[in-house]
Amino acid sequence: MDIQTQAEIVLRDAGYETWSWTGSPPLVACFENQTVIGFVHVFDSGADLIRRWEIDQQTVLARHSTALRSAGLKAWNVYSIFLTAEQASPHEQRAVERIEEDFSLARKIARTAVRTPQDVERVLLPLIGVKAQPLLGDANFEARLRSRLKDIPADAVTAFLASTKAEDVARILGDQ
Repeated sequence: MDIQTQAEIVLRDAGYETWSWTGSPPLVACFENQTVIGFVHVFDSGADLIRRWEIDQQTVLARHSTALRSAGLKAWNVYSIFLTAEQASPHEQRAVERIEEDFSLARKIARTAVRTPQDVERVLLPLIGVKAQPLLGDANFEARLRSRLKDIPADAVTAFLASTKAEDVARILGDQ
């Protein structure tokens, strides 16, 4: 699987504009929406990620510095994402995890063993909106609301559902 292409697909599906920057090897996937700007870096190995993440981040951020300075509040939401398909050793894994604790220049997401589209989506979850949509179907909304408001006096709920004035509902609640 091509991690960079899959990342661009996931980000586009989440409403981001994406493009590739070929300024220096390796290729970097850039993304942006109304509130976030970011860069996806893909490495051949965990060791390569650990060795090169800082210089690669600095190179990309320096190249885009003019745009970042003019981005206003969005410049506070810059993400650098560092990924590899290789499974890291325990020592390398700890080093990769520490990358995310470095808040200089950008927020960071760093992961190893990214091998499937589901892995890519899981990595990018902090940047993707909630996808779950409740299935309401044909339901008796009044009955559902009453069941959720069981701690509120029944006459107050009835008054509320009957479009009684707010002051009257408040009075009923106050009398309880």
